[in-house]
Amino acid sequence: MIQMLRLAVRNLGRHRRRSFFSALAMGVALALLLLMASVLHGEYGDAIDLAIRLQSGHLQLRSASYDEVKTSLKWEDLIENPDQVAAQVASIGPVAVATPRLFASGFVTTRDESNGVRVVGIDPTSAANAPYREGMREGQWLTPDDRDGLLIGWTLANRLGLSAGDKVSLSVNTSDGNVDEQLFTVRGIYSTGTSGVDGFTVFLPLAKAQALTGAENRASTIFVMLKDTSQTEPVVAALQAPGLKILTWQDMNELLVETEQVSSSYMVFFYLIVLGIAATVIVNTQIMSVYERTREIGILTAIGMRGRQVMSIFLAESGLLAVGGILLGLAIGGAVVAYFTRYGLPLDVENFGITGMLFRDKIYAWLTVQDTVRLGLMTFIVSLLAGLYPAVLASRMEPVAALRAEK
Repeated sequence: MIQMLRLAVRNLGRHRRRSFFSALAMGVALALLLLMASVLHGEYGDAIDLAIRLQSGHLQLRSASYDEVKTSLKWEDLIENPDQVAAQVASIGPVAVATPRLFASGFVTTRDESNGVRVVGIDPTSAANAPYREGMREGQWLTPDDRDGLLIGWTLANRLGLSAGDKVSLSVNTSDGNVDEQLFTVRGIYSTGTSGVDGFTVFLPLAKAQALTGAENRASTIFVMLKDTSQTEPVVAALQAPGLKILTWQDMNELLVETEQVSSSYMVFFYLIVLGIAATVIVNTQIMSVYERTREIGILTAIGMRGRQVMSIFLAESGLLAVGGILLGLAIGGAVVAYFTRYGLPLDVENFGITGMLFRDKIYAWLTVQDTVRLGLMTFIVSLLAGLYPAVLASRMEPVAALRAEK
């Protein structure tokens, strides 16, 4: 076996430039796959994390008749005494925080423009609001007793030309089917780096949102964050909530979960296509090597080398090219992935028209050891398969015909 490797190294060294570019082709292909896998993993992993922290939580408790699409404010569709229900949920060990929230649809109007928004009534003191509080760009955070202040997102503020301290008119639907309008002061401007939230979500203190919409002491949902995502199902089993339905983060982000699963399945085929294209370079290199060394192959077989041994030499050459390609791919791909992990790839979410899922305005790559090993093995196997035909071709040469070949 060692002798075969020595012969393979010697043969590749005859045409170092050609061997280098053959390995480089596989390396570039592997680097591209590492980048694609890291971007895909980073984007969907981040999207799920964003959806949980900003939109769904790990769990939500709602009235059985609540219609999220219509943002229902009818009393029978809301949770009565939500603070009491939230306290009961928060007493369960794995629960990090449980807080009531009230949703309503409305319009923010300035002197020149108006924009449809989703109004969310929150408990300003709840830890569930950390992503918004930490992302404050201007002004100050809300207080529970604020009666004429609201928070708007950075994207919406830029769209309407607003700054902290400006006055806006907020119109909201109410529980009796009417529309109520009131003048508010922009207390602060937050940013989550997500246009889907920052461009359409307005926050009010829960008490003010309840008064404005006529919901009184009611909420649309109990928003629940857990200490560990893996505890979702045990907490669902432990919850006692008669008359309420319990939704998990998988239920509320079904489109995102299914999209990730489908895209991951299809990406395997795309990986093979990219590697297959790059593998043609190895096929061409090895076939060229076979015809260049026809007389040498004839001499080796004439002195007793068997066909499988000749095949082993060419497969060893393919294996060495694969190893070289993997090392180059890890170096190139690692550098590119490291750059996008740190600086991200800008994504104009608003102009893409993506709905139903939350994405940041930048994609940050996230390369896992599992993806690296899997793609490295895939590259090695494809390279060996690419060298199989030239190896078989060399092993089947007749010694007499090979010796008669022209130099």
